[in-house]
Amino acid sequence: MFGFLKSRKTQLDVATEVAAPVATGVVAEMALEPVASPAPEPAPPAAKLSWAQRLKSGLSRTRNVFSSQVTGLFGVGARIDDALFEELETVLLSADVGVEATQHLIDKLRGRVKRERLTDASQLRDALKAELVDLLAPLERPLDTSSNKPFVIMLAGVNGAGKTTTIGKLARRFQAEGKSVLLAAGDTFRAAAREQLAEWGRRNNVEVISSQAGDSASVIFDAIQSARARGIDVVLADTAGRLPTQLHLMEEIRKVKRVIQKVDPSAPHEVLLVLDANIGQNALTQVKSFDEALGLTGLVMTKLDGTAKGGVIAALAARFGQKQAVPVRFIGIGEGLDDLQPFRVVEFVDALFT
Repeated sequence: MFGFLKSRKTQLDVATEVAAPVATGVVAEMALEPVASPAPEPAPPAAKLSWAQRLKSGLSRTRNVFSSQVTGLFGVGARIDDALFEELETVLLSADVGVEATQHLIDKLRGRVKRERLTDASQLRDALKAELVDLLAPLERPLDTSSNKPFVIMLAGVNGAGKTTTIGKLARRFQAEGKSVLLAAGDTFRAAAREQLAEWGRRNNVEVISSQAGDSASVIFDAIQSARARGIDVVLADTAGRLPTQLHLMEEIRKVKRVIQKVDPSAPHEVLLVLDANIGQNALTQVKSFDEALGLTGLVMTKLDGTAKGGVIAALAARFGQKQAVPVRFIGIGEGLDDLQPFRVVEFVDALFT
């Protein structure tokens, strides 16, 4: 095992601060499979759902913890007192809002009660919703890829967070915006990752730069050079999963970024950390570690449909939204190509309360 890790480090050091890229294989472009003709019978109801409706459905587990209990607390006639605030604190913590965000929201609500002389608990529901929107607002900053060509997006995260699937969905999104896309299979240590990315390339009719022998830095280096030569708009660069506690691998990903800057000093133009919503408060540790290593410019929160811990976005806002300003670029609530969408605060909060 230690020999394998040493081999990984040696591979990167050889390519280190790359002067010339290694030879790579290119997954050939393939036409998209023809879309089947629509069936004569009406489409199933799920096909007609808007994004807001799908988001509400996807956040059902978090909403069951959050909104249902909040509604119970804020019933008509209930008194506003210390006991109510203590119960609300418990509800927020159970939805993984986190200690900092919970304290922030409680303090804000107490201030409103005094300022607006509120007496009935039912008045607090809308107040809590408004304060949550204000807390999350700094996280809403849509990704703009128009500043550079190619616009290089580097994706990082732990194993299983959904990096490769996210790349496939982003590729489809950028294509829908009329942009050309190239994928870089930078996870060179897991054959399944290359195969999965190749499949996404086939689905989206996008080329994938990959190599069975090269290292991550060289593959991404090659991909950026190829994109430059061909006038590609966006390069999506995958990287191998790693834990923040694996210090040698965190140093490795720093070197990957430095090698990317050999071909374009301004790149990567976006460094996205993909987070699995199921990890709850551990997301704070991951953001801190990857931000220190890479200088994060955005987050992607996946698998919100499979967890009751969606409140962790509020924890991220309390910890990173103001001072470090690491926005949530996208959220994912399913496996469908359209189930990864830009993070919009009002939509998100509405889905938690309705």
